[in-house]
Amino acid sequence: MSWPLIGLLVLAGSAFVTILTEALPAGVLPAMSADPDVTEARAGLLITVYALAAALTAIPMTAWTLILPRRTLLLALLLGFAATNVVTAMSTGFALTLAAQVVSGVFAGLLWAMVPAYAARLAPQRSGKAIATALAGMTVGLSLGIPAGTALGGLIGWRAAFGLLTVLAVALAGTAL
Repeated sequence: MSWPLIGLLVLAGSAFVTILTEALPAGVLPAMSADPDVTEARAGLLITVYALAAALTAIPMTAWTLILPRRTLLLALLLGFAATNVVTAMSTGFALTLAAQVVSGVFAGLLWAMVPAYAARLAPQRSGKAIATALAGMTVGLSLGIPAGTALGGLIGWRAAFGLLTVLAVALAGTAL
């Protein structure tokens, strides 16, 4: 069996998108809190609600979606991330941005639970290496993506940075087809 590099890179890219969607607000808090009704502390809730939604829904959502084909679920999650990131980028109200982050968190919990098992199914003879490859997206997202996203958010604005996450999620979905 050949090494499923493209599939594993799509999974790694998906993990990258999820971790950056969660943590990017931390890097662009001052810009996000520029609105009169949003303090930095309030904007920090975006990270908290994302993480809580992921933690509280990962197990039930994983159980609920076990009957779905993994590729179909991955595509739905990537398009879901695209949708919630575009809502975040275009939102003019904090409540809508907060709601988008909650929904993104639900998607993230499900994706994080799915990625290792899906990677192992793509390369059953070398499942450890496949899982490590797929989860490398999280490591890259944390170590390089957040600083780069913060810098990019400073250059082009936080809304455009979330817009780029939307484009990346759509590109990954297109590749996964």
